[in-house]
Amino acid sequence: MSTWIAIGITALGCYAVKLVGLLVPAGVLERPLVRRLAALLPVALLAALTAQQTFGDGHALVLDARVAGIAAAAVALALRAPFLLVVAAAVVVTAGVRAIGG
Repeated sequence: MSTWIAIGITALGCYAVKLVGLLVPAGVLERPLVRRLAALLPVALLAALTAQQTFGDGHALVLDARVAGIAAAAVALALRAPFLLVVAAAVVVTAGVRAIGG
């Protein structure tokens, strides 16, 4: 399968998903369960992506400097730090651990 065929199929699939979303009746979207799921789904997907990128390397589980950065970000979040400070803490700690050979 060539790359362009895969890109075309992906584009058509995205268009189809968007079209199906537009065809859903408004009454269905107003249900409390659907609203709650729509609010929580992006958070769950982002958390899964973060965990996979932090702890995964192909088919292996890794514990390296990225874990220290995530831990620093979690501490900053627990202390109610602003978002930019949370990101900065994660970056600085990850870079520091990598610099000392961790």
